[in-house]
Amino acid sequence: MTGKERVMAMISGQQCDCLPLMPITMQFAADRIGRTYHDYATDYHVLAEAQMRVADEFSFDHVSAISDPAREAADCGASIFFPPDAPPAIDEANALLADKTKLASLRRPDPLGGGRMTDRVLAVQQLSMRMGRDRIVEGWIEGPCAQAADLRGINTLMLDFYDDEKFVRDLIAFIIDMEVAFARVQVEAGATLIGIGDAAASLVGPEIYDGFVLPNERLLIDHIHNLGVSVRLHICGNTTSMLEDLGQLRADIIDLDYPASILDARKMMPAHQVLLGNIDPVRTLRDGTPDSVSAAIGKCHLQAGPRYIVGAGCEIPRDTRPELVQAMCRYAKEHRP
Repeated sequence: MTGKERVMAMISGQQCDCLPLMPITMQFAADRIGRTYHDYATDYHVLAEAQMRVADEFSFDHVSAISDPAREAADCGASIFFPPDAPPAIDEANALLADKTKLASLRRPDPLGGGRMTDRVLAVQQLSMRMGRDRIVEGWIEGPCAQAADLRGINTLMLDFYDDEKFVRDLIAFIIDMEVAFARVQVEAGATLIGIGDAAASLVGPEIYDGFVLPNERLLIDHIHNLGVSVRLHICGNTTSMLEDLGQLRADIIDLDYPASILDARKMMPAHQVLLGNIDPVRTLRDGTPDSVSAAIGKCHLQAGPRYIVGAGCEIPRDTRPELVQAMCRYAKEHRP
């Protein structure tokens, strides 16, 4: 099977020849081709070259246009800090919507207007042309809670949930419209799966998650499914209190970061839900040995059951030794679901 066939078979519940392998690599990928992360995040040629290199070198079943959470916000007009060799970051002290009345005049950026969103679309297009026949090409967008935090400032947003429900709902409606448009052009460029990063969602309690975030994550996922592609949901942090809810979102793949139990997720989610993860990227992967990494992945596989994709809880750290990533690859290729 090709990597693309393998992942799609896992998603659809068909037989796979071995476990799919879909770890997140960003800084690790840039380092493998000797380029700075500034170049990786700002030049789609560099991103595509790095993703193709790690996919070939480690037999990944996908390539991904993920890089940082600041693309949409940048095109909206947010202030972004670009370090020379680290991911771009939102300047939260000067949040775009520090004055929330600005939302009324904020216009949805054109994802093909030549900004940072366009750069990601071009990365997807290049990856699709070079690897789309044999591997999943993963586009990427921000989720509703994460993007709201990017535009408003995370601390201010947390107060808004209590102080101004209407503003939050208006902001998220703007975000859903923007992200669906961004997903659409990535699909048109060749993406066969869209990843959604909603890191800030792990920071809210169950009442806020159920009232504000969950229905909008579901809405976004449904919109992307209507584009004809699969969805991967990635939420950094401890999602233990959300596991049952996550299982109702209809995401084709749910990433679990290492603080959450993959065994609990399997118990609380539908049997058909595909889980990905969730070894500790630092203590277990970067600081491990090939044998300990293989054993940790094996434990996740045992607890997750047959609907499982090999990966770490979050991004593979840039200073991870290649032989440890190879250990993940060997486990995936040597084990059937």
